[in-house]
Amino acid sequence: MSTDGSGLGLREVGPGVLELTWPEGAVLSTAEVVPVLDRAFADGARRVEAEVPVGDRETRVALQRAGLRPEGRARGRSMSSAGLPVDVTRLARLAQDPEPGTRESFLAMLNATLPRTRVIAQGLIRDDRDRVLLCELTYKSDWDLPGGVVDPHEAPWVALRREVREELGVDLPPGPLLAVNWMPPYRQWDDAVHFVFDLGTVPDLAERAVLDPRELAAVHWVEPAEFAERMAPYAVRHLTAILAADRACGPLVLEDGTVPEADVT
Repeated sequence: MSTDGSGLGLREVGPGVLELTWPEGAVLSTAEVVPVLDRAFADGARRVEAEVPVGDRETRVALQRAGLRPEGRARGRSMSSAGLPVDVTRLARLAQDPEPGTRESFLAMLNATLPRTRVIAQGLIRDDRDRVLLCELTYKSDWDLPGGVVDPHEAPWVALRREVREELGVDLPPGPLLAVNWMPPYRQWDDAVHFVFDLGTVPDLAERAVLDPRELAAVHWVEPAEFAERMAPYAVRHLTAILAADRACGPLVLEDGTVPEADVT
């Protein structure tokens, strides 16, 4: 371990990987961190990382201005002086990262720090009796529309087509967008943006489907009056709103499955 006069130091935690260390309670400044990083990279380090208690905003900002990007929260990673577990933010800078203060560094830091929201894409499939296809899932009791979570850098309609192909064994190009629904936190889940597309009327889909047994136990044609028995309350709300909407008015914009009230203030 090496330290400078202020107590700011580095310790090796892996080949080419160093961790910044500093005395408990010390307040770091960007000006003192940057030279330490420069020396580390000049000496051959490929990564310098740090762990900052979640509540220590001043230190986190100083490290970010020195080019260390947040990589996530580690729960209970550190211990307080009172012996209690403390969540920390892990940050790191790589040798090849843009220099702090440049436009490239600024944009990369924004990308690492701005909030991200989960995106879900699902599809509405009906038969010739206006029943809706619901999936009986292997990992939860509530039935749901076909679809799933959108992967990073994947368009919602592409994700839906992929999910339907993987889980139902059929290729159904998504049709018009029916609704965009903001879903607030629910149980262990954070908030999400939910896209629902029209997948058309496919009366023989239940017979044609080749189910992925890891994901789906069965598929069912379900009457709207039966939604509440089979689906989670939030899913009932947004599906009911979609079925009641006038398609000529375009896609719905929903909040937790309902049309938001107009702001009259």
